[in-house]
Amino acid sequence: MQLKFIFRAMRHRNYRLFICGQSISLIGTWMQQVAMSWLVYRLTNSALLLGVVGFAGQIPSFLLAPLAGVIADRHHRHRILLMTQTSAMLQAVVLSVLVLNHQIAVWHILVLSVFLGLVNAFDMPIRQSFMVEMIEKREDLSNAIALNSSIVNMARLVGPSIAGVLIALVGEGMCFLLNAASYIAVIAALMAMKITPKKILPKREHVLHDLKEGFLYAFGFTPIKSILLLLSLVSLMGVPYQVLMPVFARDIFHGGPKTLGFLMAMSGSGALAGAIYLASRKSVIGLGRMIAVTTGVFGLGMVIFALSNALWFSLVVVGVSGFSMMVQMAASNTILQTIVEEDKRGRVMSFYTMSIIGMTPFGSLMAGTLADRIGAPATLLIGGVCCVLGAAIFVRKLPAIRAKVRPIYIKKGIIPEVVSGIGAASEPDALPKK
Repeated sequence: MQLKFIFRAMRHRNYRLFICGQSISLIGTWMQQVAMSWLVYRLTNSALLLGVVGFAGQIPSFLLAPLAGVIADRHHRHRILLMTQTSAMLQAVVLSVLVLNHQIAVWHILVLSVFLGLVNAFDMPIRQSFMVEMIEKREDLSNAIALNSSIVNMARLVGPSIAGVLIALVGEGMCFLLNAASYIAVIAALMAMKITPKKILPKREHVLHDLKEGFLYAFGFTPIKSILLLLSLVSLMGVPYQVLMPVFARDIFHGGPKTLGFLMAMSGSGALAGAIYLASRKSVIGLGRMIAVTTGVFGLGMVIFALSNALWFSLVVVGVSGFSMMVQMAASNTILQTIVEEDKRGRVMSFYTMSIIGMTPFGSLMAGTLADRIGAPATLLIGGVCCVLGAAIFVRKLPAIRAKVRPIYIKKGIIPEVVSGIGAASEPDALPKK
């Protein structure tokens, strides 16, 4: 770990503005997420409905993310982000008004979750592909991605803790209201940026043509395809463990909203540590193997958590799982961002969004259904085993992935040793080994 490299992306003005706005807004986002899950479980006492609400909020990303990718490649991403962030703020305002006036019903939550899901379906892939426009020096891109993950998980650490206290003191409505206010920061940051509009080439092809082109490119190239498939598996079988956290907090550990906040915060602490670790790395060398290892550790952590009845031990396990999940996802993001062709960046990042956010609703629905029938611990146990098996399959594909990625890194000058002549590309021992 090299600490001097952690903040190198912050020398870019637009990125500094982005990080400052995001750091405030994301705390509100995590507060709303925890408050939403607790509100649903308090109103319904149903693990199934927890899954249904999670499904309703995330299924739009699966259906619409590819279209968002085409839009990201055809239009100005900065302007679209302003619209999506404003729409998300309005959703939080409506939710807070309904809860604070004691008029909230489950159908309100479902409708508003779908609306936010529609917004996020466009916001997430466009925000991911917008990252490169804020970073003038391409060698800082991997650091920018890792720092962004650090901010996400710092908010994940702070947000649930605040939410747990606020829910216990004044109820869920205040969490939604504060989330609405937090969007002001990120909207102000976007408006303060000085963005050089990218050159938009006229498109004569139909949208479906661009969708097909992006799909064939992503799933016809072994490294991108393998990473996307592994992300999809983890999102389907692993990430939905968060949906069941209220069940563990109340029924397994016999706690309340504070216990839920501790569990989510510990997961966020581990994820934050993972993001900081990635930010401290100087190069992308070794990320392929790291993806495989952390996927396996994450799956094993789920298995252990499912079998544990001790809260203190489970908190430690959740922290390790959070670390592994973050490193796996952020490392995957970094590799995708650094090997993708520029004119297809938006579409590839839309498939990345589908793999992470789009698959999660199916996992949430499945996890809620299974938890109602076989219990939350058994559900997590199955998911953890599947993640371990996925990691084993990815390990077998690593040699083919390395062979495809290495020439791209050399061509783009991403590997400093090759560019500076420290190692000659013609010498096998000088080529980067993952």
